[in-house]
Amino acid sequence: MNGLLVSRKFWITVVDLVVSTATYFIGKYVNPASGADILWLIAAWQPVVLVLINSIAKEDVADKMAAADKAVANIECK
Repeated sequence: MNGLLVSRKFWITVVDLVVSTATYFIGKYVNPASGADILWLIAAWQPVVLVLINSIAKEDVADKMAAADKAVANIECK
């Protein structure tokens, strides 16, 4: 559970969910005529958030692979 609470990917996803939900309901109850604009805004930002999460995941994998390679190199040197 602690790993989840410190995960950047998790918190970016939570923020995206909150912002998308708030944007949807604000548009729905403030001015129903702007519903299409609100849905467009959510659809426009979703790919950006997904790319950000993907980039962080790739960075995390690269860090873990580098640490594993370093550990293997240390074992071989001994």
